[in-house]
Amino acid sequence: MVLDKMGDLRRTDYCSELTADRVGDEITVAGSIAKSRDLGGVIFADLRDTTGILQLAFDDSTPKEVFEKASLLRSEYVVIARGTLRRRESVNRALPTGEIELYVTELRILSGAETTPFEIRDEIKVKDDLRLKYRYLDLRRESMHRPIVMRSKIAQLIRNYYCDNHFCEIETPMLIKSTPEGARDYLVPSRVQPGRFYALPQSPQLYKQILMLSGFDRYFQIVRCFRAEDLRADRQPEFTQVDMEMSFADEKDIETVNEGLIKKLFSEILGIEVKTPFPRMPYAEAMSRFGSDKPDTRFGLELMDVSDTVRGCGFGVFTGALEAGGSVRCINAKGLADRLTRKEIDKLTEVVRTYGAKGLAYTRCTAENETSSFEKFLTAEEKAALRSAADVETGDVLLVVADAKNDVVFAALGALRLEIAKKFGLIDPDRFDFLWVTDFPFFEYSEEEGRYMAKHHPFTMPNEEDLDKVETDPANVRARAYDMVLNGCEVGGGSIRINDPELQQRMLRALGFTEERARESFGFLMDAYRYGAPPHGGMAFGFDRLVMLMLKKDSIRDVIAFPKVQNAGEPMSGCPETVEEKQLRELSIALTLPAEE
Repeated sequence: MVLDKMGDLRRTDYCSELTADRVGDEITVAGSIAKSRDLGGVIFADLRDTTGILQLAFDDSTPKEVFEKASLLRSEYVVIARGTLRRRESVNRALPTGEIELYVTELRILSGAETTPFEIRDEIKVKDDLRLKYRYLDLRRESMHRPIVMRSKIAQLIRNYYCDNHFCEIETPMLIKSTPEGARDYLVPSRVQPGRFYALPQSPQLYKQILMLSGFDRYFQIVRCFRAEDLRADRQPEFTQVDMEMSFADEKDIETVNEGLIKKLFSEILGIEVKTPFPRMPYAEAMSRFGSDKPDTRFGLELMDVSDTVRGCGFGVFTGALEAGGSVRCINAKGLADRLTRKEIDKLTEVVRTYGAKGLAYTRCTAENETSSFEKFLTAEEKAALRSAADVETGDVLLVVADAKNDVVFAALGALRLEIAKKFGLIDPDRFDFLWVTDFPFFEYSEEEGRYMAKHHPFTMPNEEDLDKVETDPANVRARAYDMVLNGCEVGGGSIRINDPELQQRMLRALGFTEERARESFGFLMDAYRYGAPPHGGMAFGFDRLVMLMLKKDSIRDVIAFPKVQNAGEPMSGCPETVEEKQLRELSIALTLPAEE
């Protein structure tokens, strides 16, 4: 087949922008053939462009050479076609353009196509590895194409919103200095300074603070960031942040600006009016009620602390945990006794064990009988007190976790409530619940490092009320940090920053930094503080995650054009890949690879 040239033909319209009021107009459209149907004397072809589908029509009044060319059309052929827009005899209500079609008078086939490894249709089930290998084909499907287009529209709205609110978009460097805190860095060797390395930024944190010290009151950036961490459904080694910072601002100012952004996005993209201001919940309350610092508040199943109720009871699992300084907490799965069978409870036991719990105690009260894994160890009074504290009635299932470590109890029950809610359909998929989680711990103890580390980052302002605890009781120092949570996912987080050089040095000392190490890592920021630093704070949104949640996708891979997979590779291009020895020599790199097993 001889391919045509575009010549003087140029697209005048996109498919889905055409409506019935344009009937009679001469139109030129371009795209790929989704499917073609030769009915003998009449040919119909669905043309797909980036906006959608338009039917092309050819019949016995079509010029002969055009009709013959139309008979050659196959799926994924690339064409440009000119003709007259007319009404369809058979209306297709499933398509936005289902009332109209293009009667083609001129057709040019610009590219042929081989048979694709899978059909380019949404209703076809395709294995993930095949989809990712042929990502350029997968992205042609409406369910994959539309989210990428929507992502672009969301990004444009974000830019417009911040610019309208006096923010300045500033690009920060991609090649930066490696810092010792946080996740692992991706390192880039320097060719001109052998033995020295750049890091790819995990965040523009230091630079955006420097910008506040540089007199830019309001900054934002939609920026690529990199973290060499394990992948999950909502994590990638390279990802996009919506980054912002404000001077002369406190938590309320930052929350108000970013609530306004969310309100605009949900209104203009989804047609949903989000109520503001968002509720605020301290970290300690979030953990106590939901077992998570990013609680899903679309359903109940809240945690209850029954430690005092069972203290001194006859069940050793409970008393042992309490004597070791832990807690006993529970969830009442109200009304689920008939659905939460013993077999289902065994499955839930495996869920909590995944999070470090040694087991799951239960009491199941159906109308027919009551069964319990632990109540035989309690007196009648202790049993009645526990059921009263947990509001247990006929039809309920009481699920209890006890452990010497409260973190284990919270993690296990937090995961348990989510598992139950998903399994039994307790979550409204059309509901969007926002809240701010505030007052995070400043420090968290790292077993791996054997020291306290910053939960957020070292530049976060501690709560003024807790300054006297920095050296003596670090576990109870709260930070002026906040996360925006949506439906159980953190979509953004930030803090008020330290702008006092003496306090910054004090916090670094508390984190185990010697003065020499602090200057080596952050000297340029500490020096900048000496020349006047306005009070400032900010936050960053996980852009991929926000888009994923807005569009109700299960993974951020569905809203990223070319995502990485579990091993941080990209199946389509085959990266990462080995490089030539010459390239390594230029970078003064010698490889020491682990021996193959």
